[in-house]
Amino acid sequence: MADGRQELTSYEYRQLRARILAASDVCIVCGHGAANAVDHITPVSKGGARLDPDNLAPIHGVTGCPVCLRKCNSEKGDRPLADVAQLVTSVDWFAGP
Repeated sequence: MADGRQELTSYEYRQLRARILAASDVCIVCGHGAANAVDHITPVSKGGARLDPDNLAPIHGVTGCPVCLRKCNSEKGDRPLADVAQLVTSVDWFAGP
């Protein structure tokens, strides 16, 4: 990759991504399930750790959310999570079981 993001294709990253998605598929942006990608909570461009499991969380990728149709990863971009408009729903999807 030309932009210095080779870690996104590394074996270590793919294993980490699989572990995170196996633990939870609830998107950090919209709160709906079926997230199919992971994203850095604190963007790497803003000083976030590239391969720290605590800095990665599930997010809806290119195909978007099947429930609210948001393109969560595109909406978040390289902004911190606090700067992204969270979806307000009648169910607290972040509360857990």
